Amino acid sequence: MNSLRVWMGHAWVKPCVFAMALMPSVWLLVAALTDQLGANPAEALERATGLWTLRMLCVVLAVTPLRVTLQLAVLARWRRMLGLFVFYYAVLHASAYAVFDMGLEWSDIMADIAKRPFVLVGALALVLLAALALTSFNRAIRLLGGRRWQWLHRAVYAVAALVILHFFWMRAGKNNFADVVLYGAVLAGLLGWRLRRLLGDGALGLGGRYKEPV
Repeated sequence: MNSLRVWMGHAWVKPCVFAMALMPSVWLLVAALTDQLGANPAEALERATGLWTLRMLCVVLAVTPLRVTLQLAVLARWRRMLGLFVFYYAVLHASAYAVFDMGLEWSDIMADIAKRPFVLVGALALVLLAALALTSFNRAIRLLGGRRWQWLHRAVYAVAALVILHFFWMRAGKNNFADVVLYGAVLAGLLGWRLRRLLGDGALGLGGRYKEPV
């Protein structure tokens, strides 16, 4: 385990993690340019970017449990970067919807948000992710104060609920819930770990403190 800590602490590891997180979007770009996305490339892009948003959300929520369980403090250095990748893929997903589904007609987009619940919860998740991304830097922590910043960044739990609800409604039309159950179970496990630690540390007024924002 000590050798793993040393290996993960090398300066070149974080750029490699960055490249791995970026790779799905690069592959999608190459596939789009080389006509490898099937008969409906617009739908393929929209669905793939949505799935990668969900996957990156699972990854970023797994950082703290892995850091605590494996005692790998170095993982904390990656959490902000991975969180920004969640927002990055969410923006790509929303952009694919706005361009390919709605033709960038903002009045139609707003009407669609008001009309369809799954679009509304997706939009709410994007707004929350934008707030988290814009306050993910050290200056924001100083401006907000540590406690307020921590409470704001716990909104990632609401994002998780909104994203899985968005995914559920998306798959409901085709009655295909296998992936919804899989990702829902992963998110439930990651959030359940936090709840168990929260209760165990007494952070609900039982004599302990719990400081992890995500």
